[in-house]
Amino acid sequence: MGVGDVSKRILLGRKLRSAQLGETLLPKRIALPVFASDALSSVAYAPDEVFIMLAIAGASAYTWSWKIGLAVALVMLTVVASYRQTVHAYPSGGGDYEVAQVNLGRNASITVASALLVDYVMTVAVSISSAAAYAAGAIPSLIGHEATVATAAVVILTAINLRGVRESGAYFAVPTYLFMVAILGMGAYGMLLLLSGNLPEAESAHLEIQPQAGWEGPLSQVALLFLLARAFSSGCAALTGVEAISNGVPAFQRPKSKNAATTLLLLALIAVSMLMTIILLANEMGVRFVDPHKLDQLRTAGGGAIPSDYEQHPVISQIAAAVFDSFPPAFYFVVTVTGVILVLAANTAFNGFPVLGSILAKDGFAPRALGSRGDRLAYSNGIVFLAVMAITLIIAFDAETTKLIQLYIVGVFVSFNISQLGMIRHWTRHLTTERDAAERRRMQRARAINTFGLGLTSVVLVIVLITKFLHGAWITILAMGFFFAVMKAIKKHYDGVERELAADETDKALPTRVHAIVLVSKLHKPTLRALAFAKATRPNSLEGVYVSVDQSDTARLLEEWDERNTGIPLKVLHSPYREVVKPIVEYASAIRGANPRSVVAVYIPEYVVGRWWEQLLHNQTALRLKGRLLFTPGVMVISVPYQLRSSGIALEREEREEHRVHAGDLRRGRVRGNDRQTKR
Repeated sequence: MGVGDVSKRILLGRKLRSAQLGETLLPKRIALPVFASDALSSVAYAPDEVFIMLAIAGASAYTWSWKIGLAVALVMLTVVASYRQTVHAYPSGGGDYEVAQVNLGRNASITVASALLVDYVMTVAVSISSAAAYAAGAIPSLIGHEATVATAAVVILTAINLRGVRESGAYFAVPTYLFMVAILGMGAYGMLLLLSGNLPEAESAHLEIQPQAGWEGPLSQVALLFLLARAFSSGCAALTGVEAISNGVPAFQRPKSKNAATTLLLLALIAVSMLMTIILLANEMGVRFVDPHKLDQLRTAGGGAIPSDYEQHPVISQIAAAVFDSFPPAFYFVVTVTGVILVLAANTAFNGFPVLGSILAKDGFAPRALGSRGDRLAYSNGIVFLAVMAITLIIAFDAETTKLIQLYIVGVFVSFNISQLGMIRHWTRHLTTERDAAERRRMQRARAINTFGLGLTSVVLVIVLITKFLHGAWITILAMGFFFAVMKAIKKHYDGVERELAADETDKALPTRVHAIVLVSKLHKPTLRALAFAKATRPNSLEGVYVSVDQSDTARLLEEWDERNTGIPLKVLHSPYREVVKPIVEYASAIRGANPRSVVAVYIPEYVVGRWWEQLLHNQTALRLKGRLLFTPGVMVISVPYQLRSSGIALEREEREEHRVHAGDLRRGRVRGNDRQTKR
């Protein structure tokens, strides 16, 4: 086992067989935190964004916050109801992409895929950046280093997810459930205090908010509608992550569709409860929250400027500090699990992105490497690709959530709309052939849900585009266009390669002549073995080829060649500039050029070694030569291995690994009880 294998074993754990894929499937209790952490974590920043937008017109606009919360809740419940139809109709894990592909065609499916890919990257970047901001608020020494903290968090999440879906789900389940307990518990206790008349004020309740320039005085109807639309579009960040469950249906235990639909319903109920509770408590407690970059909006009760060292805490922190004023441990518990859940929210994307990438790879719209499972049966290449793109975005925007949030949710609402339209066509098509009355009623009900969902999400998409386009949404649209073009180009390439490789009648023709070349560096055992093997293949002509870079070495080799009397001629290629690869490539090309229907077979002796560092000491010229010859038409490259003694070390290591009994093998039936002693 080399250094790379040892490192992978330490970081990722031992390899899993393909037959163990069923062991990685998730029960509902694990699937909920794995796939819903993104949507649930939005409770930590969606209310903040609503209050920031409303603060543009002053604190008086906060009276609209609970109505905006209800509108967001209505959209979420509608979208969840629509996706419950999707997971039953398309349980293979394609989600919106599959719905669009089957019902709307290739371009629609690529558009959905582009939107989802961008949204998954944004989910990681926004969630991790927000968590880094929480960390910097708790640890002042981290201020100014948020991008570094966020990058480190992405790397850690990547390593955990590379260990496999089930194992990462076990890591994330406890913190997610603790977050639910913390927020719902705080909300319940706050409501009890409200009903009893003992609800305290928030720390910012004594402050006033000065409207931004142009928003002073009574608002016109148009201005008010635009303000509410901006606040609503920001609050719709709470819907991100809802689609991840429809893309992750294959990861659920059976019955997959039923379990996924149940998880969707639980997600909606919990997220809506959290969102509305926080908004209502914030209103009742007099929370004042503005854009962190525009703290000069805040004024003291007398209208004076706030202190220069004033620190604005997030809405959840202000509520928790006031509600648990007499019990600080509860406050720290709420703030801590909120920061943790923001990191874990990115896990939703780490589960959804690789699955979508594997489906795109299977259909030829993405590199096929994205469809390969790693040692732990996770789509490792997709996980790493997502991490790299998210880190790039975090560094580019210096992990500033307020900038990244403007790029958010555009992609997900594009996919929502196309998915709803696709589902309407799905039900309409099936209704034309279905004759069972009960089943027709169910389909008509499902189509009505999707129709209502399409109307609602279309309105939201228009609002989001209008209110966020100039604030950064154009970057998201540009990124979607880039992914769309790249996927079309990849598909075109794969289709072209498939046509080029298709077998036809001309492939039956045999070459008129096979000219074999055995590369010679010294006349030793590897060379003699290569000569013997080449002779056994009975080519039309056979010769050894030696590149001369030193006259004394060449003379000595020629003398040994004559003494050995191999019966095979030796061709010496003189290289005045001491190049080895180029003369061989040119010689092989010249032979091929003289007879275009012939084949030149180049036999390369190679050492087989057992230690990783020995690879650096041998075969380097052979590797470079093979790389060049691969691009030469009509030239075949044959490696002739010669096993050095150290290669036995690698063989023994593999045999020990093959017969080693791992923990749990007996319980899983992979080894019999009476075999345990013989295999140790």
